[in-house]
Amino acid sequence: MGIFGRKSTDAAESPASATTPVSPELSALTGDYTIDPAHSTIGFVARHAMVTNVKGKFNDFEGTLHLDGADPTKSTASLDIKMDSIDTGSADRDGHLKSADFFKIDDFPTMTFRSTRAEALGGDDYRITGDLEILGTTKEISIDLEFNGAAKDPFGNERVGFEGKAEILRSEWGITWNAALETGGVLVSDKIKLNFDISAIRNAD
Repeated sequence: MGIFGRKSTDAAESPASATTPVSPELSALTGDYTIDPAHSTIGFVARHAMVTNVKGKFNDFEGTLHLDGADPTKSTASLDIKMDSIDTGSADRDGHLKSADFFKIDDFPTMTFRSTRAEALGGDDYRITGDLEILGTTKEISIDLEFNGAAKDPFGNERVGFEGKAEILRSEWGITWNAALETGGVLVSDKIKLNFDISAIRNAD
């Protein structure tokens, strides 16, 4: 089904549900939304030493969505991510990532994304393309999204949810630090996988 084609779930069928799913008409989800960072994750995965994956996330970010129910191609997204909030589970590694070898957070404290176009791919799948700025360099990326549904939470907030993924080459943004391995290859992969798990709350009229 498409973004506006999901069916509601009767409360009697799922009494333990924490939210009440809604069944909007075609244009019912149209509006402006604010991303809820407490229930959203912006993460990444990098290959380490050619043998394993290191996962991380950013803990401090804000963003907005505009959804156009009648014409999803007019939907937009905006993100601002604080680079000093990077969290890989290792204080030493996080400190290195914040340094001049990688993100240079003293000079470039924020990473931003501004969408330029959106596409409906069929079913619950969408693609949003835009400008990603890191270290003062802006490159276009595309994020493949899956619409997870719409619901009203126990506090009366109207929410929408999306999962997204993208891949980038960090070298295209000037992030090139690395170390050669004795067995061949390098310590940190150039390819980085980005993961988005987004819950956004509709703004009050």
